[in-house]
Amino acid sequence: MTYSQADLGNALAQCAAYAAELPWGSPDLLFALVPTAELMRQAPDLVSEGDDSPLSPVLQELDDPTADTATVLAGIGWPEAVAGTALVTEITVVPPDGDDGAGRRARLIGGALRTGQRLALLALEAVDADDPNHLRTHPELAPELLDALAATFDEAPAGD
Repeated sequence: MTYSQADLGNALAQCAAYAAELPWGSPDLLFALVPTAELMRQAPDLVSEGDDSPLSPVLQELDDPTADTATVLAGIGWPEAVAGTALVTEITVVPPDGDDGAGRRARLIGGALRTGQRLALLALEAVDADDPNHLRTHPELAPELLDALAATFDEAPAGD
């Protein structure tokens, strides 16, 4: 099955919404992106009634949530039923002009599909209650993260 960039974006927005409910400083979150139709067949209790999205994020429990993200990603191999993967991690964003070195916390949500599509979104921490929580993207956002996520589909990790 093929998925559009919008399908990937929708799945990443779902990951961002899940992370938004957690406190800042939470560990990274890793998701398998599974075709919703397949998830409905195998685990219907995980799919909301009326969910017509092509992809559903399924949170993966990590053996060590404090482990280095690069190490975790290097050891992952996904079964064929998994169409993509996504990671939510916290970063500090520094304004381009340096602005006194002040940074702002943000959540970086990166995703890659087995078919090659990639996308990264950014959600800045609100500075006050009226600050909107818009997801932002850019074609050159987080290429290293997207490469690492895509590499989880290249081949099974050593030892498997």
